[in-house]
Amino acid sequence: MSRKNYYVAFKSILHREVVRFGRIWVQTLVPPAITMTLYFVIFGNLIGSRIGEMDGFSYMAFIVPGLIMMSVITNSYSNVASSFFSSKFQHNVEELLVAPVPTYVIIAGYVGGGVIRGLLVGLIVSLVSLFFVDLHIEHLFSVVVTVFLTAVLFSLAGLLNAIFARSFDDVSIIPTFILTPLTYLGGVFYSISLLPDFWQGVSHINPVLYMVNAFRYGFLGISDVPLTVAYGIIIGFIALFYTAAWYLIHTGRGLRS
Repeated sequence: MSRKNYYVAFKSILHREVVRFGRIWVQTLVPPAITMTLYFVIFGNLIGSRIGEMDGFSYMAFIVPGLIMMSVITNSYSNVASSFFSSKFQHNVEELLVAPVPTYVIIAGYVGGGVIRGLLVGLIVSLVSLFFVDLHIEHLFSVVVTVFLTAVLFSLAGLLNAIFARSFDDVSIIPTFILTPLTYLGGVFYSISLLPDFWQGVSHINPVLYMVNAFRYGFLGISDVPLTVAYGIIIGFIALFYTAAWYLIHTGRGLRS
């Protein structure tokens, strides 16, 4: 199979993924915007006015990057997890396994769909935030690189979840009991400098903390963690998750009936 055919296979998978969430945009793109609007109103306007400034910025301006990143993480993850598991449940994925399509093309197609949805939702949330605060980007490169790498990382994580899942309930376990707590405790609503030393140390174990802070640095120019460490952790997890996904799909673990 030529490289041209590989590209056709990738484009076909990616197109199917985009069409899939595009057809039900009322369920995939609108709810995150509504949810984040409620966050902006409740945490930003109502509670934020009582909190005052955080690290020299208004509380609203401080939490906006974290809320954008939270929406990107959630939607990148859920898109691939639900889509790939549905294909596995309906035995459609078996057709890909027997087709002369390289494993990396399959991964790229599904991950690409998750990245596109995550970035679209992030853009929508960013536009909504403009009604509440003036967004100023200090470092555009950091914003673009961080949001893209994070979307790739959690799309891969969603793919792994789908591979291991045995039922639709298994698809929701990880987001409920692991992803959501990590996100809420990842410095979205506060600076870890406010925490006691012990809890600061515990927070540094949370990988989401590094993504949120790298993204916030792009907007505000401040970060609770070194950027080199943040990007090193993100890229390291991408390599780990990709390797695991490639091995599992290549060997058919959890995919072949």
